[in-house]
Amino acid sequence: MFAGGVSPAGAGVMLMVAAAGVWAWLTHDLPPIERLQAGLALPSTRIFDRDGALLYEILPPEQGRNTPIAYDDIPEHCVNAIVATEDANFWSHPGVDPAGIVRALWINLRGGDIVAGGSTITQQVARLTMLNPGRLPERTLKRKLQEMLLALQLETAYSKQDVLALYINQAYFGSLAYGLEAAARAYFAKPAAELSLSECALLAGLLQGPAVYDPIQNPDAAKARQQVVLRLMVEAGVIEAEQAQRAGEDALQYAAAPFPIEAPHAVMRVWAELAQRFPEQLYRDGLDVVTTIDLDWQREAERIARLRLAQLNRTDNPQRPPADVDGAALVALDPRTGEVRVMLGSPDYFDDAHDGAVNATTALRQPGSALKPFTYAAAFDPRSQRSVDGGVDGAGCRDCVLYTQTRAVCAGELRFCRARAGVDP
Repeated sequence: MFAGGVSPAGAGVMLMVAAAGVWAWLTHDLPPIERLQAGLALPSTRIFDRDGALLYEILPPEQGRNTPIAYDDIPEHCVNAIVATEDANFWSHPGVDPAGIVRALWINLRGGDIVAGGSTITQQVARLTMLNPGRLPERTLKRKLQEMLLALQLETAYSKQDVLALYINQAYFGSLAYGLEAAARAYFAKPAAELSLSECALLAGLLQGPAVYDPIQNPDAAKARQQVVLRLMVEAGVIEAEQAQRAGEDALQYAAAPFPIEAPHAVMRVWAELAQRFPEQLYRDGLDVVTTIDLDWQREAERIARLRLAQLNRTDNPQRPPADVDGAALVALDPRTGEVRVMLGSPDYFDDAHDGAVNATTALRQPGSALKPFTYAAAFDPRSQRSVDGGVDGAGCRDCVLYTQTRAVCAGELRFCRARAGVDP
């Protein structure tokens, strides 16, 4: 008997009841491991030109860009940078890192608040995908313990590579970029597979504070954080000190805009058709849509349109007053297939002053004489000719030669063409 009158057996029962109560408290609202897939960020739908160049990425409502990639497609430098920075013992712990927990407890005790979490990458996957996905995490003891339980379950259900790929594909890097692939395109306008050591180190540094270390808004802080990541990689033995020094000295080239768009009029036309034909899959399944647009041709058409407008509106030619023209449009078709290679609806899609977002190529306009060549081509084709009985309204003659009549209608144009071709009139 204990001094208070409780026997060892009774104390054991009380401890078991208390433990059962704590377990019930922790697990009654613990999501099942199967919920992981439901918590993943929705993939973006991407629109490409005919050769695979990215034109635009359509974001799911209330989310950001996300394009998951396989573990084998993640650059080794990025894997090493993220592990060295976020969870140095990732490859050896079972999902929970006791040393990291002790370190975090010491930091929190010194700070008097929950400053460091000691969460492993596996715990962060549990938090991102199963514990209030998409919302700010609850920084409570219960949530931390639930993270640990889920992390242990994840490590038994998935391989280390799978867990790390989940984290790298779901982590937020800032600029509405979820996952490494989206971050690579948002910050460097390139796929993740092409990232250098220097770029991997910078992106890995963003994970601790995307806004604080944003390289566009806070370049000095981003550079300092990159140096920390490189130092941690050296300490982890995954790169040499000389590599770190060279990477730290690289001058990085950032993307002009986090959400670039090419051939915007064509993209918006495709987007509208996708929304009509695939309304559910568009924002849920991450479609890869390949168009017939040729990006090189598109850019050349945009250049020519701007150049020609500038020539027409020149004010330094006294013999020719400015044309005061602010619009231009062009559609280029492959005559063999009818595929649209270029769609330029205006010189500048973002020019609100001149309704740049209006697509003049799809607007109802008077074609004028632009259709006459098609009529002539059909008439010249022997396979399409047929006899005509009776008169034809508007025809000047019935038995005249087509070439003669065409010359009469388009005499001025034909003389101009012959002169340009060097043929005597």
